[in-house]
Amino acid sequence: MNKGILIVSFGTSYLDTLDRTIGVIEREAAETFPDRRVYRAFTSHMIIRKLKSRENRKVDTVEEALKRMAAEGIEDVIVQPTHIINGVENDRMMEDLREHRGLFRRIRAGRPLLSSVEDYKKAVHAVMGQTKLEEGEMLVLMGHGTDHHANSAYPTLEYTFHALGYEQVLVGTVENFPELKNVMTKLEISGKKKTALMPFMLVAGDHAQNDMAGEEDSWKSRLEEKGYDVRVIMKGLGEFSGIRKIFMEHIEEAESEDTV
Repeated sequence: MNKGILIVSFGTSYLDTLDRTIGVIEREAAETFPDRRVYRAFTSHMIIRKLKSRENRKVDTVEEALKRMAAEGIEDVIVQPTHIINGVENDRMMEDLREHRGLFRRIRAGRPLLSSVEDYKKAVHAVMGQTKLEEGEMLVLMGHGTDHHANSAYPTLEYTFHALGYEQVLVGTVENFPELKNVMTKLEISGKKKTALMPFMLVAGDHAQNDMAGEEDSWKSRLEEKGYDVRVIMKGLGEFSGIRKIFMEHIEEAESEDTV
């Protein structure tokens, strides 16, 4: 059978971080699974439109990519999301897969980054193994956040950091709980005044550039207003080799799964 892998990402219009994160994941998938052809899809229609209008780059939706794969003779498909949690974007992706599974002899889906206890542990070690903190510095991670019940992944993530001995790490979200004010309460309790800010997102895109590190009304500016010495680490999760390894493991695990 002709085999393929579809890497599904939310997407980003920031080309530098796109290549350093999503691009590297796709290239590693091609190297790790040489018997499979790798395809790309984004779930954000807004980003797809922006890339087309600004950069004249065409990126498929999940539906378009599946139809393209079928038209090019792919019969056995593994779909691997680069989503961080099992949230809204992943639910929508799974709906698309179920709707189009008749196009293929086999189609299976890998899991998002944080899908098991071991995933959390591996993600924590992957981040801390490649993040150098200064003496007395707290690391504040900005996740996206969602009103989906999967938002519980973020407080679980912070708990896992602490349980593994990284008590200097705090996790907040842009759009749900924990909020920045919850993070700032814990910073105040810690008594530490030095903080490093880093996104806990696949790419260091719009949220990282503006909500986290922008000059006005950002996490950085609000922390600085409270007297914190803030250092920005502009690095998406896709730049961490240990994070990419988790995604490769999820692809490998999906090979033995049942059709979606």
